[in-house]
Amino acid sequence: MATKKTQPKKPTAKPGARAKAVAKPGRPPSAPGNPPSNPIELPDGMWERIARKAYELWEQRGRRTGHDFEDWLDAETQVMEEMHEARE
Repeated sequence: MATKKTQPKKPTAKPGARAKAVAKPGRPPSAPGNPPSNPIELPDGMWERIARKAYELWEQRGRRTGHDFEDWLDAETQVMEEMHEARE
């Protein structure tokens, strides 16, 4: 009788757990060219502007890993301030 080889089961994520985004090597997930899978509605060109600014901040801060969300939020703030100042 032949024995059946089985492969170990892959660990499963807990219900409601979010998968970690994987960035392209050398670039943070917020870098231009890495759009989110389900972006929110933003005015034309806004996402790209924020992404460029987040990438600039990431480079200015020494390309630190694990701070992409902080870079993105800071970029949003700066871009929104620039837009607000331009309207005045």
